[in-house]
Amino acid sequence: MFIPVAQSAFKALRSAQPRVRLYFVSKNAYSSQVEYKPIRSVLVANRGEIAIRVFRACTELGIKSVAVYSEQDKMHMHRQKADESYLVGKGLPPVEAYLNIPEIIRVCKENDVDAVHPGYGFLSERSDFAQAVIDAGLRFIGPSPKVVQNMGDKVAARVAAIEAGVPIVPGTDGPVTTKEEALEFCKMHGLPVIFKAAYGGGGRGMRVVRKMEEVEESFQRASSEAKAAFGNGAMFIEKFIERPRHIEVQLLGDKAGNVVHLYERDCSVQRRHQKVVEIAPAPRLPIELRDKMTEAAVRLARHVGYENAGTVEFLCDESGNFYFIEVNARLQVEHTVTEEITGIDLVQSQIRIAEGMTLPELGYTQENIQPRGYAIQCRVTTEDPANDFQPNTGRLEVFRSGEGMGIRLDSASAYAGAIISPYYDSLLVKVIAHAGDLQSSAAKMNRALREFRIRGVKTNIPFLLNVLENQKFLNGVLDTYFIDEHPQLFKFRPTQNRAQKLLNYLGEVLVNGPQTPLATTLKPAEVSPHVPAIPLVTEPPCGLRDILVRQGPEAFAKEVRSRKNLMLMDTTFRDAHQSLLATRVRSHDLLKISPYVAHKFNNLYALENWGGATFDVALRFLHECPWERLEEMRKRIPNIPFQMLLRGANAVGYTSYPDNVVYKFCELAVQTGMDIFRVFDSLNYLPNLILGMEAAGKAGGVVEAAISYTGDVSDPKRTKYDLKYYTNLADELVKAGTHVLCIKDMAGLLKPEAATLLITAIRDKHPDIPIHIHTHDTSGAGVASMLACAQAGADVVDVAVDSMSGMTSQPSMGAVVASLQGTPLDTGVDLRVVSEYSAYWEQTRTLYAPFECTTTMRSGNADVYLNEIPGGQYTNLQFQAFSLGLGDFFEDVKKAYREANLLLGDIIKVTPSSKVVGDLAQFMVQNNLTADQVLEKAEELSFPKSVVEFLQGHIGIPHGGFPEPLRSRVLKDMPRIEGRPGAALEPLDFDKLKQDLKESHPNITDRDVMSSALYPQVTNEYLFFREKFGPVDKLDTRIFLTGPKVGEEFEVTLERGKTLSLKAMAMAADLKPNGDREVFFEMNGQLRTVHILDKEAVKEIHVHPKANKAVKSEVGAPMPGTVIDIRVAVGDKVEKGQPLVVLSAMKMEMVVQAPQAGVVKKLEIANGMKLEGDDLLMIIE
Repeated sequence: MFIPVAQSAFKALRSAQPRVRLYFVSKNAYSSQVEYKPIRSVLVANRGEIAIRVFRACTELGIKSVAVYSEQDKMHMHRQKADESYLVGKGLPPVEAYLNIPEIIRVCKENDVDAVHPGYGFLSERSDFAQAVIDAGLRFIGPSPKVVQNMGDKVAARVAAIEAGVPIVPGTDGPVTTKEEALEFCKMHGLPVIFKAAYGGGGRGMRVVRKMEEVEESFQRASSEAKAAFGNGAMFIEKFIERPRHIEVQLLGDKAGNVVHLYERDCSVQRRHQKVVEIAPAPRLPIELRDKMTEAAVRLARHVGYENAGTVEFLCDESGNFYFIEVNARLQVEHTVTEEITGIDLVQSQIRIAEGMTLPELGYTQENIQPRGYAIQCRVTTEDPANDFQPNTGRLEVFRSGEGMGIRLDSASAYAGAIISPYYDSLLVKVIAHAGDLQSSAAKMNRALREFRIRGVKTNIPFLLNVLENQKFLNGVLDTYFIDEHPQLFKFRPTQNRAQKLLNYLGEVLVNGPQTPLATTLKPAEVSPHVPAIPLVTEPPCGLRDILVRQGPEAFAKEVRSRKNLMLMDTTFRDAHQSLLATRVRSHDLLKISPYVAHKFNNLYALENWGGATFDVALRFLHECPWERLEEMRKRIPNIPFQMLLRGANAVGYTSYPDNVVYKFCELAVQTGMDIFRVFDSLNYLPNLILGMEAAGKAGGVVEAAISYTGDVSDPKRTKYDLKYYTNLADELVKAGTHVLCIKDMAGLLKPEAATLLITAIRDKHPDIPIHIHTHDTSGAGVASMLACAQAGADVVDVAVDSMSGMTSQPSMGAVVASLQGTPLDTGVDLRVVSEYSAYWEQTRTLYAPFECTTTMRSGNADVYLNEIPGGQYTNLQFQAFSLGLGDFFEDVKKAYREANLLLGDIIKVTPSSKVVGDLAQFMVQNNLTADQVLEKAEELSFPKSVVEFLQGHIGIPHGGFPEPLRSRVLKDMPRIEGRPGAALEPLDFDKLKQDLKESHPNITDRDVMSSALYPQVTNEYLFFREKFGPVDKLDTRIFLTGPKVGEEFEVTLERGKTLSLKAMAMAADLKPNGDREVFFEMNGQLRTVHILDKEAVKEIHVHPKANKAVKSEVGAPMPGTVIDIRVAVGDKVEKGQPLVVLSAMKMEMVVQAPQAGVVKKLEIANGMKLEGDDLLMIIE
């Protein structure tokens, strides 16, 4: 039953005259007379949540509450919750401030304090403190000093237990102070043993030792922790009992000798002897065993004359034996669960007993105290369970708690803006759930923890949730090995924290500028592009992809060839914006228009939407995953085939890869939604081409082998790449099994007459193969050429929607559609639909003004027939020229491009071979070199890397061979590659790559691994960016590029049904001491702030360097803390795993180990230095 409390009655008692009562007590330290004397003010010699817990009890009893606080705690909530608060320990270290007995007594005497409550930890088990309080004429709310001393002394407590007939565990007769004594005990009694602080508890200074060689180190670390926590490093050693349950009995005793128990708690769910979850009563504990334990606890308390609240702790083995561990002569952290099941306020009871009230007067007789239901307490701490529970400090950017029926929260500084310091315990809030049975209580706790939103520091909530969902826990099958034997508890679904990460990104842009390089000074337009309406419910109509999915690539090709009209492929989603907007169009804008395309363009041959430069640009500059782009487009466009650009053996990279990388890439691409692979090689080198074809075909894709076109087949003087060259290549590709044959005119050199000649010749030789033509409209003749191709027998041509066409892009979709309306080649595309589609892109294009090609190129230019610059490279080359200070010399660059091409042997020019020519051209202009001078000085010039690697054979062998004597003069004695470059490469070990990546990025996917195989450094940087800033691809493009304006309101949709409402409020003018600038936002109506390092301003102040996580040689601090021991010096050789530094934080010590073998090159720390997480400790090379 619950004990009713009459507040008014007790307040009335307090104002009455003291009474004297006589009790006849037969033995022990109880007084024979008990005086009742009201307490009018209580000082709590503690901090944090326990201080607030006592203040609340005082307020309910009408008692004035008084707090003390250290300098480090001047902003802490506990000092604000008290009626009065006073500074102690000025100039002392954080913990020592609360251990300063004279100052605490002084505050009491100067401020009319009646009694002192010690809380738990700090001075709560120091008998000298209890005595000092009494000697000062004050009351100590707790046991007598003698009991505190005897119960705090592990040896005396054991003696008392033996005298009281309570079973004990074998151990030392007295405290041990040296590692030699510890080693001697271990050798005499054997292992395992447990070291425990002789003068404190709570798991501090506790170590289990199972190996003799670990005894000395473990003793030193345990003793050091104990001294830091309790002021004395003496240890008690006892035999360690395997697989015990940790059961503790809550007691209350009064001054008259009455003692009752409030039943037991199960504290078996522990990690490193620190209690994590506590339950009351202990589940599945036999009643007869409970009765024996509670009777033994009461017997021991009476034997030692115990008064006030205390706990007797036992270990209980699998056979039903139990052993006394210790008495905690104080209130405990987990007292809350006992309060919940009994209805007794333990803190108020402590105060009333200290006033002189007896248990019967309080109504606390044993028969009146009955447990009801089950209560669970979870300690939410600022520890990172994914990083070995290392303490995490910093600022609580967001704090939202879980509440509701059956939930109690005991906390201190748990609010947005609170600073979690490294000086004290990592406990943030205690969450207590109470219900009728264990499962219901666990369900309430689970729900409450899931409601919590804590940002800014890591917490152990993911770990606690795993515990609460474990079936053994829910069934009450527990022992102290529970956590150790359930490794699945450490498998966490990572918290996304998307909103806060996005705020950090927006703050970064506002403070430090755009996070993707802008090519010009133009700003994105302030528009929201209009998306044309489509039916909301209906599925998009069937398209050509339905045939591909049902019948396969061969049937797909046959269907394409059977159609009499001209089919179109839309390049707007890839090559068009690569050519016009430097490949910068983001998934955000592509996905907006995707449903419209699915509904209105179902008769397209395909959408070109992936591969080529879009892959690395997405990672490198747009900070988004290209695989997610493909996957999301496929969800929105299920009916139209997707086509990608595959650079043969180069996949979507700029170099050769091991063959298994290309095969794996194609396999993953098909799984993610790709259909057609346009396979090409930058030199038309057949071995590279065929490898790509085989990889795409094996993955189940449609193989569209492409012949890269250059020269002019209609000009008899251009003999290197004549008609026979192309028809022979076509024969080889058809023989190799291509499903579709493509002519890839990457520079727009295919004139109408040449188009007729070429397509007719190929069609005559291969009447059954579909022919697909790709071109660029750089010269302005693109539409005419595509119409000529269609007339000559081409099945498909590439176009871009009108507002994204022309110049270096593809010919206009609308122009081709209109030109063929009413003819046998009619495309079947509605011109009105093209117009609506174009309107969207016309608006969207203005968002990408910083990358707009018309900044430097106002129209098409027929000089492309002279310089042969590919359309996709033309504008990029212009931007590069401007960035290199050659903007005024772009005409010279174009001329140099032609000269460079001829120097290299008049090669096929498409990525990556086009980059070789472009690099050489800019090199020539920068150094004012003519072609003759390049050839003449070739042996002494330092050529661009791409040029040297081309001449070595890194991208294949060009038609007609390498240029001589240029090659020999440039390479001299450098190695040369013969044959297909990738043939000599060892297969990539994907499993090893994944494991290596997991060291820095634990939650990577197979897609991330594939990206890393192609672009290792770029992917690594992207992954770090994603972990720091979240899904930036969800931001509107203008916001992403240049950030919001102050006062601007905008929305971000994270996923269906989850939309953030954001407003940029202000940015602080003043810097923080560490170089941070505070940025203020409003999110969903609540104020949020982020702290962003000002990279320009910080150059003027000293800030400790941070370790770069991407550089293995840089060793960072795994947690904030103080350096207490440096075990290496500059020049020392270290092995992997060797101890380097000892850090101390939150009363816990951690040894930092070497992440790799090497030599210590530089130390960035000194003893006593205070560090933040990730601060650079040293460099090991």
